[in-house]
Order: sequence, then C-alpha cells, then structure tokens
Amino acid sequence: MTVGAIVIGTSAGGVQALSRILPGIPVDFPRPVLVVIHVPARRGNALVELFGNKCKLPVKEAEDKEPLEPGTVYFAPPDYHLLVERDGTIALSSDELVNHSRPAIDVLFETAADAFGAALTGIVLTGANHDGASGLKAVGEGGGMAIIEDPASAEVPTMPAAALQAWPPARVMNIDQIIAFLQEPAAR
Repeated sequence: MTVGAIVIGTSAGGVQALSRILPGIPVDFPRPVLVVIHVPARRGNALVELFGNKCKLPVKEAEDKEPLEPGTVYFAPPDYHLLVERDGTIALSSDELVNHSRPAIDVLFETAADAFGAALTGIVLTGANHDGASGLKAVGEGGGMAIIEDPASAEVPTMPAAALQAWPPARVMNIDQIIAFLQEPAAR
C-alpha cells in the first residue's frame, strides 16, 4: 500500500485550475494523486490526454481494482464514482448521483479519508456546487490535511466557500500557494 495520497476535487473552472496545479507537481512525487472533476459523461475523458501532455507524472483514467501507484495522477472516469479501498486499490461505482454528480468529490474524499487517515491531503478547488464540503470535513476529521482554494481568488467560489464552512480549520490557499505546497517536502 502507498504511503498516503492527494485527492483533488473541482467543478466549474477546474480545468484551468488543474492546468496550473498538476504540471507543478515534481517528477519524484511519492504519492498518488486522485482527481474528480465534474464533466458530462457524453464528453468522454479527454482530460487524461490533455494533462498527460502537460504533467511530469504519468496521468491515467482510474480502473476498477487497480492498485494505486506512487507518483501517478488518476482521473475519475466520466459517470463513475471513484473510491479508494482500505487495501490501497481503486474501486469504481455507478451508484446513484451524490450532490447531483457522478463522479462525486465527496465519495472520493470520504473513502480516501477512511483508507489513509492522517496520510491524506484533500484539496477542494473552484466549483459551482457544494460537492466536496462533507468530504473535506471527513479528511480533516481523519487527521489529514484539508486545503481549500481561496474563494476570493477561485473562478467560481461556491464550492470552496461551502468546504470552508463545513471545515473551518482548513488551510486556505491561492493556486500559487497550492503549487508551492505540493513542491514542499511536507506534501510528500
């Protein structure tokens, strides 16, 4: 099993935010990075190709029962919830929508918090709904690091503001600060 993980959730404005954050993660980053972004199922997952060309780390679409690999970015497939099992493997689910979404950020964050506890970092970025708020609270309650994109600088502040309301002790950072954090030894 890996030594923890980074989970990132975003919605409206998320491609732009991720376009700055993911390429900034160093090539020797030792933890897997799991990403849920709300995209319509009919669009397919062009994100893997888009970010695969920009990132220093390998980028792939998550597959059911796949063991998490350090230094790999995993995107949730469209129309599937992305979960992390306690044994460090990925699970995909077509269960009901959560917060009007599938994949849902809360599902990823809550299962990852259960699997990794204090070895998890959760990051909620720009978005237009409340998905991720209860998930980030679960990350914080499990002893993990909870980070929220500053609502004042987020393209769409609704999602980070809801997460901050759900978990006030979270660290609030702008995109540049999130990039710098992920480059620090503490993020490893």
